[in-house]
Amino acid sequence: MSSPATGRLFGRGSWTEASRIASVLRKETVGGVLLLVGTVLALVWANSPWAEAYESLRDTEVGPSSLHLDLPLGTWAADGLLAVFFFVAGLELKREFVAGDLRDAGRAALPVAAAVGGMAVPALLYVLVNLRDGGALGGWAIPTATDIAFALAVLAVISTHLPSALRTFLLTLAVVDDLLAITIIAVFYTSSLALTPLLLALLPLALFGLLVQKRIRSWWLLIPLAVLTWVLVHESGVHATVAGVLLAFTVPVIRSQAAGGPEAGPGMAEHFEHRFRPISAGVAVPVFAFFAAGVTVGGLSGLTDSLTDPVAVGIVVGLVAGKAVGITLATWLVARFTRARLAEDLSWWDVVGLALLGGIGFTVSLLIGELAFGQGSERDEHVKVGVLVGTLTAALLATVVLRARNRIYKRIALEETTDVDSDGIPDAWDPVDDRVPEGTRGSSDTPSGGPTRPFADS
Repeated sequence: MSSPATGRLFGRGSWTEASRIASVLRKETVGGVLLLVGTVLALVWANSPWAEAYESLRDTEVGPSSLHLDLPLGTWAADGLLAVFFFVAGLELKREFVAGDLRDAGRAALPVAAAVGGMAVPALLYVLVNLRDGGALGGWAIPTATDIAFALAVLAVISTHLPSALRTFLLTLAVVDDLLAITIIAVFYTSSLALTPLLLALLPLALFGLLVQKRIRSWWLLIPLAVLTWVLVHESGVHATVAGVLLAFTVPVIRSQAAGGPEAGPGMAEHFEHRFRPISAGVAVPVFAFFAAGVTVGGLSGLTDSLTDPVAVGIVVGLVAGKAVGITLATWLVARFTRARLAEDLSWWDVVGLALLGGIGFTVSLLIGELAFGQGSERDEHVKVGVLVGTLTAALLATVVLRARNRIYKRIALEETTDVDSDGIPDAWDPVDDRVPEGTRGSSDTPSGGPTRPFADS
């Protein structure tokens, strides 16, 4: 992404950041495919003659009752596994603000504004649809989420060559979206608050932070502290996934000189992200989707009945129209007030396509639906139908728009992969300030023929 100060929106960032983002997105794409598999399996099973077996599995309680942790498997997936998902999201968010594009106010303005617009407009449309039903207004936040894994799976399926700047924008928007979502969950979906366990949670949290600041990686120390923090947050009444974000925010991004200097190895945030992202994308999110997406539709008539509920209608309108309008409008306002122009070869259709892709709100939308109406309730079932229909509609519309632009994307992708001088950096990035300086190739600080890595220790 380009800073508005440079007069360009969606310009290429640094090669270091672009290559890192590409690596992250490859892992999320695999996770998105597994997410789709888990969702389809849940829907097929829940609408088969063996639907009772699915419900029995989802509602099976496990865990120690003495600690109030005798929870159904579905709840363990929502409260426990999604804490891992939000831990990874928290690491990515902190890295973006400390060492990524979000550390620069000009670059941060666009994705932050787009995330806010992409949450405010869907929420507003949902409220307008459900104004006459006070009991339905509790679900106002359901259509505000963007599921990056699902969105990337759609991009993989339609085989579009989305430029690196647009992919970076999509990931950054989703990361900011996750932060806003967890804030909404903590503030608006905490029905009762027990201060004692919440204050006690600060003790293992602080000790966890102290250990990671000292670069102690011993799993037998860190994991028990993380689990204890999660248990205490769960007992406080705050949704337990908040613990994942709090733990992530204690992890240092850039290694200090006192800790051994930049040459001593990667930072703790990078280390944890490398370890836990595959678990989050490959296990936590697909398993949650399997337990959360299994709604018994009841044929065409049942689908029709669900979609006549204003809750489902508000979700579909919010995810499809709300996200498209909110993200596009926020991007236009940034361009208008900074007098920035879109990068060369890009048009506002690309922004609309990304905005529609942002309407793929699956994982967090299902989670908020359960919190708003209660897991297994009739309205929760309608929420699932609304989320599924809204997500699929947004995905189909995004496919139409982005595929229509794919010829241009292919040309940009070719430019971004061509390396005529074989210096390890594609020629499209050569003119920018992260070109390897003459005389440094092959030195101990820079791999031969490779790019500099200013945040290799973060």
